[in-house]
Amino acid sequence: MKRIAIQGVPGSFHDIAAHKFFPNEEIELLCCDTFEEIFAHIQEDSSVIGMLAIENTIAGSLLHNYELMRDNGVTIVGEHKLRIKHNLVCLPEDDWDTLSEVHSHPVALAQCRNFLQRHPQMKVVEADDTAKSAEIIRQKDMRGHAAICSKYAAGLYGMKILEESIETNKHNFTRFLVVADTWRADDLRQRGQSNKATIVFSLPHNEGSLSQVLSIFSFYKINLTKIQSLPIIGREWEYLFYVDVIFTDYLRFRQSIDAVSPLTRELKILGEYAEGESTL
Repeated sequence: MKRIAIQGVPGSFHDIAAHKFFPNEEIELLCCDTFEEIFAHIQEDSSVIGMLAIENTIAGSLLHNYELMRDNGVTIVGEHKLRIKHNLVCLPEDDWDTLSEVHSHPVALAQCRNFLQRHPQMKVVEADDTAKSAEIIRQKDMRGHAAICSKYAAGLYGMKILEESIETNKHNFTRFLVVADTWRADDLRQRGQSNKATIVFSLPHNEGSLSQVLSIFSFYKINLTKIQSLPIIGREWEYLFYVDVIFTDYLRFRQSIDAVSPLTRELKILGEYAEGESTL
């Protein structure tokens, strides 16, 4: 059995991503209110695996999670890209004409803005989690209240689906990273299938320092799929660069790292893993 720490409750998109990444495996969920708790579980028990959202195609990056990965010294062992479908759900006794409020996570509410604008009679209420909103409405028998959550959560908590796929943009995907204690990384990583890596580094305050690094990656035919900068606290106008790269030749990737290392500061490979597939 795999013990997986997620942010949220059963039925959340983190729960769905965990089961998609580990299909046909028995999973024990460790449900956390915050992302910090995920890393606390890993620190307490090295067998625990963390599943955390890192990027959404609409909302952008979860910047704090980059800092948490670096600060806690975990290793990325995989990723999963999940299509996010939001649904309006309510108690079986309710219907459109009895609803007065809708609850969900702020990001989910923002992703359903057009739908909510068409239903101004429902007061929008921000909550900690999509699935937990449905769970609380069911537990407290909150008549007249709706939630926005996954179809899986609706079934899990016995809620009625009033309308499916209410998100504004139908190309709504979230990328999740699978992280683990560094000593366990090799056991979890798909051996021989790594074609992607996430690295982090800082640069000297010299003209053209970033362009030199990018030129070296280009020379070694390393494809940069993302670059994210975050300020270094306490060091004015200095930044950490988090970079995702994809490669077809592992040796060439390692050569590119050797080549850029002298030009950078604090370079660290946060993980080498197989590029995740997108699932519905």
